[in-house]
Amino acid sequence: MSGLCREVVTLQLGHYSNFVGTHWWNLQDAGLSYDPDSSGSGEIQSDVVFREGQTPGGHVTYTPRLIAMDLKGSLRTLRQEGSLYDPGKDTSAVSWEGSLVMHKESPPEKNSFLEDLDKMEGEILAEADFSPQPRRSGPLGVDSVNRQLDRARRGYRLEGSVRVWSDFLRIHLHPRTVAVIHQYNHDGEAQRLEAFGQGEALLQGALLEELEDRLHFFVEECDYLQGFQLFCDLEDGFAGLGSKVTEMLRDSYGGRGILTWGLAPVTHPGSTPVKDVYHLLNRALGTLHMSSHSSFFCPLTLRGRLGRRAPSPPAFPHLNYDASLWYHSSSVLALALDALTVPYRLRSNSVPMWQLADALAVSGRKVVAAYGAVPFPMMHGSSLPDALSSCAEALPWKPLSACPEGGDGRCYGQWATLRGYEGQKLVSSLPPGTEPPSPLHRLHSGEDVLAAYLHSFYPSSPLALQLTSTPSRLTPPFPHIFSPALSERGFLLGQPPPPEAPPVSAVSSVPVLTSLQSGPVLESWLSELQRGADAAHVRRAAPSFLSQGLELADYQEALEQLRRLARRYRDDSGGAARSSSSEDDED
Repeated sequence: MSGLCREVVTLQLGHYSNFVGTHWWNLQDAGLSYDPDSSGSGEIQSDVVFREGQTPGGHVTYTPRLIAMDLKGSLRTLRQEGSLYDPGKDTSAVSWEGSLVMHKESPPEKNSFLEDLDKMEGEILAEADFSPQPRRSGPLGVDSVNRQLDRARRGYRLEGSVRVWSDFLRIHLHPRTVAVIHQYNHDGEAQRLEAFGQGEALLQGALLEELEDRLHFFVEECDYLQGFQLFCDLEDGFAGLGSKVTEMLRDSYGGRGILTWGLAPVTHPGSTPVKDVYHLLNRALGTLHMSSHSSFFCPLTLRGRLGRRAPSPPAFPHLNYDASLWYHSSSVLALALDALTVPYRLRSNSVPMWQLADALAVSGRKVVAAYGAVPFPMMHGSSLPDALSSCAEALPWKPLSACPEGGDGRCYGQWATLRGYEGQKLVSSLPPGTEPPSPLHRLHSGEDVLAAYLHSFYPSSPLALQLTSTPSRLTPPFPHIFSPALSERGFLLGQPPPPEAPPVSAVSSVPVLTSLQSGPVLESWLSELQRGADAAHVRRAAPSFLSQGLELADYQEALEQLRRLARRYRDDSGGAARSSSSEDDED
């Protein structure tokens, strides 16, 4: 439906989720149009995830409809209440006439990007002071910011200076967005949020009231709330917190979509064998509980597997990224999420969250796997049939859920999204009388081309797909991770550069192809997760895990439920018996 804005509230729970979320919001900000004459144009409807508001002084603002939770010490230079609604000096404070002893602490050092951003905002705010036409200049004079940041684009190499997610955040946040959990520390060995039971126990008392208050603020101003997208850390105590949050959302906002993305980095700084066991147990419990409370649950990670010993991360042919750097790996996942979340953010022909979930989460199979071609390998000046024909032997995407693709072509449901073919041809334009080089070149629409290509790998599987011309637009400080074989717009160059050529630093947009799938391959994936958690021998390998609020009987029952969930993905079309179906129905 065109013109109807179905709003979404986003929640980010955990430090790595905030890394991914920061890149994702920077991408959304890069795609915003602040021209009042074009506010109704464009394929992506930004108002789905952004909200318009006013400062106490009456200035119009445009900020994410977002609640972000993290631990004490995780913000560094970012003020929890932000600076957009800074009330200034409190003149009502009572003066103290006694002696004073002042202690000063040096503020955290800002990297070059944040320093430049501060300087630019100072100039722009002094000039525009939130002009009465905010969508022309944006809350920060966005057009001017982009021009100045683009001039500095080649100078930002933040790999050595990004410690927390706010080190590369380029937008303002609403004062009700950031919530700090003070019971646990972000750094150090003491008071760490490491176990599932700790996270479960958090959502009560003051934190529950605070979350409900923030949710009511964002929800009550929505005209047509379609649901919630939740980015949640999967390997620490936030998995337990996310399980309780999704349960609360289900109970309080029944009928709304709850799409949960469980996020896990490739590596954790300072990890130990015991902590690795914790990560595994949290993954297993988080997957079970968050999937049961959500419309669907999709793990997102560049780990090769979710077991304790993972193989190498996926190698994307046109990316040069360091998988051990959260700043890098989170940027790849954010690019994929920018395409994965397109269906319910479109201005026209959008697909509500519940419809997307219904197409994938069939018969209680609420865990889905994601795959992505980041970027999609399309030659500059070529056509979609040309690009897909060059991938005829193997699909171009890589696993984004630590779940290898099934080789038998069976799938219960698939949703594919191609984003960013802007300026390229979707169909072949061969001269009359020319023999088409492949069946794809005979088709007359991009949808038909992509559907025919995917059906060649999944001949009898249900398929839904969407194509959007607008690419994911990249702005500083997105990391320079792209191959020199890519043009500025992210398409393959006709002549590949020599191997010694330096990495391209001016890629401003990229096309991305993603797929969400529910299929039999998830049976082995979930079974492996269940067996790994069972073989960990929690009482011997990590006895303190059960002392954090989780009973042994509950833990064992959860593993049994995970085993049953895995069996739901068993494909009996070839005659394989689906034993104990009554047990499956008990979930």
